[in-house]
This record gives sequence, C-alpha cells and structure tokens, in this order.
Amino acid sequence: MVSSAFRVLVTAVLAVALCTPVQSFAAPPGNKDVTVTLFQWPFARVATECTNVLGPKGYGYVEVSPATEHIQGPQWWTSYQPVSYRIAGRLGDENAFRNMISACHSAGVKVIADAVINHMSAGSGTGTGGTNYSKYNYPGVYSDWDFHSCRSPINNYQDRYNVQNCELVGLSDLDTGSDYVRGAIAGYLNRLIGMGVDGFRVDAAKHMAAADLAAIKSRLTNPNVFWVHEVIYGAGEAVQPGEYTGSGDVDEFRYAYDIKRIFNNENLAYLRTFGQSWGFLPSGQARPFVDNWDTERNGSTLTYKDGSTYTLANVFMLAWNYGSPQVYSGYEFTDKDAGPPGNSVCYSGWKCQHAWTQIANMVAFRNTVAGTGVNNWWDNGYDAIAFGRGSKGFVAINRETFPVTHTFQTSLPTGTYCNVQENGCARVTVDSSGRFTATLGGGVALALHVNARG
Repeated sequence: MVSSAFRVLVTAVLAVALCTPVQSFAAPPGNKDVTVTLFQWPFARVATECTNVLGPKGYGYVEVSPATEHIQGPQWWTSYQPVSYRIAGRLGDENAFRNMISACHSAGVKVIADAVINHMSAGSGTGTGGTNYSKYNYPGVYSDWDFHSCRSPINNYQDRYNVQNCELVGLSDLDTGSDYVRGAIAGYLNRLIGMGVDGFRVDAAKHMAAADLAAIKSRLTNPNVFWVHEVIYGAGEAVQPGEYTGSGDVDEFRYAYDIKRIFNNENLAYLRTFGQSWGFLPSGQARPFVDNWDTERNGSTLTYKDGSTYTLANVFMLAWNYGSPQVYSGYEFTDKDAGPPGNSVCYSGWKCQHAWTQIANMVAFRNTVAGTGVNNWWDNGYDAIAFGRGSKGFVAINRETFPVTHTFQTSLPTGTYCNVQENGCARVTVDSSGRFTATLGGGVALALHVNARG
C-alpha cells in the first residue's frame, strides 16, 4: 500500500518543478539528429560503444532499453514489465547507468531512456532487484486504486476507451489521469534527468491519452526535454499518431511499412516524393526507422535477414531529408521471445547494424548535409536511383540485380571524393560541371560528401 504521507511528499516535491507550457520541437536538439537504438545492450557495453564507435561516427543520440527493475525471466519483453522505478534490471545497476551517461556525454553522444510508464507487470513475483510485488500492488509506489478499473485485455482498437483504459496484453494499466500517478511517473523521470538523461522514448504512448502525457511532461524539471512517442499507426483506429505532436515527436511506423513494400515489391523510383506528402507526420516531428525490435519480430518491416535490401533501405533513410532517423541495432533470433545472447556485444549473435560500414558512414554524410534539400534526382524508372543534398552530398542506390552504369549530375564542387559506402577511400572524381561516371553493382550504393575527399 502507498501511504498518504508518501503521496503528500511526492506532490510537494513535484510542486517545485518547472511548469512552463509544453513545447513541441523538431527532432533531437543539436546538429546531430541520428539516434541509434542499442536494443538490450548492457549499460557498461553502451558506455564503451559510445567511446569507440558512436561518438567517432557522429551519432547524436543513443537510445537504451528500459532501466527499471522488472519481472524475472530470460525473454526480452521482461524489460517491459516494470515492478518498481529502481534502476535494477538485467542491463545494469544505477552506477552502471550513471557511468554510461558520463561516458556517452564525453563522447558527444546524448542518451535517450526508454520509459515504460503506461503499465506495470502482468503478474506477481519477485523483481530483478528483489522487490516483492503482485499485480496492482507495487510496494512504495502503486496500489490497486492507481490502476484503471478496466481489468480485461484490449480487444477493440476502434474504441478509444478500450485502447487507453484496458490492459495491453494483460499488463496492469496505470491510471495516468490520476494526479498521484502523474506525480509518481514524473518523479521517476526527473530522477533520470538529474542523472543526465537527455530524452525519453515513451513506450506504448498510444495507450495513454495525449493530454495525460502532456500533463506528465509539464511536471518535469526540464519540460522541454526531448520526448518521442511510440504510437503504432493503424488504419481506421481510434487513436492516431498525429494526436501526440503537441508534446513531442512520434515514431513514424508508416515510413517503415512503406519502405519494406517499396524495396521488396515496387520501384525505388517511387521514392522521389517520399515523406509527408505520402500521409506521414510532418518531417519536423517524425522519427523514421527501417525496423525495431517489435517490427522485426512480427514481420511488418525489413530486418537484418533481408541482406543488402535492408542495408540499402538504411542508406536511403540516412540520406533522405525526412525526419530524424533511428538506426536499430539488435541481435539474431529464431525464437521471437528470446532475450539477448550475452554480454559479448558484436560477437556471438549480436548484429551491430549501427557499425556496418554502409550504415555507420552515412551518419557523417547526414551530419554534413544537414539543412539542405534534395536536388539532382535521377532514376532508371525502376530500382536504381540517385539524388543530391544541396552542394554537400550525393548518393546513388542500385536495388537492381545487375550493374548500372551512369553519368550522374551533382551540385558538388569539383574534386576527388571518397565513396564512403566502401572501406578505405574508393575515389570518385567530380568534374568542373559537377558530373561523374560510375558503375554500381547490384545491391550496392555510392555516397559522396564534402567532408570525405580523397
């Protein structure tokens, strides 16, 4: 049970928080807008990766899996069933979490925490940090009355009440309309902000009213902290992604769905107008992605199993001028419930897509061309495309199964450039008219930018 004294204390503490109006803003603040999600990476390994890879490659943000104490079990989704707001999960304790933030900041990388605030667990037991809990009763934090009265699973996505008040796959659903619950959530997030966390991914945001999330955010010590909502688009559903742009950015699932369809079954030439005109969220508040841990397991998007098609889709995302992209980095799986394969990250089953040459080198490309538009579009009518980013970069992508040779028109300054899609410096010479000729093999891309010259 939660004592009345504890509730008064929480309310008093939060009363001193800044309560300026919530502002929405485009993308993670700063010049580097690419986020990498290191799914289920231990915090100590994230710290090392920030120092050795993410910082040097130019990633702006790293998103880490939930830090809270959670239910026990080997499956990845146990991290998404919190039982307290202590940092005591399988990925590391509070010291490891703090050390990670310090190391990442030193490397120029900001940290986004995955915040599971819609729900608690689906059952009873002892948490990863030793907390004894039962469904609807989490000592020191929540009791029965802090949860919605609908105690049955969500079964109708055309009914807003059902989606936002009933239980997502049987998880105890917090009443985020409650002042106390809002205060408890804000208290947890404020602790993370105090440790140096730079932003939050709000898990299962679709299952909380947008007004509730705006109210929680307004209680934060930094109410303008970067904030991105997970809102899975569903045609004809009662809750839509656009409802959440008032308090932050939104993960654009339609982007990932359409990328899979086009790269697998249609023509890359169609991508010439890809973005908001396709019905997506405004670019300034969208976080596009090729895949994440849910979509790679349910088959709705491309995955690492799609080989060069997957790689080329990531190259396109990082080169295109829509949203602030999220690169996903996970691990091999055959069992969709399987947890991480151990701590030897980038070995023994870890895929480390963020470090692949073709993907990692596009982060510097994106940082270089920031603020420019798309120009000099070319396509062969089918699956070979090319386009420039102002006078700062140019990319060509060949999804055909055969080589394509073409003389490309760019707006790049004359000179010799490195094709950053290859290791080392594969040289490409741009003439005084901004042209170069190249042959791209099937399933291969080429990318040039002014900060990578031979």
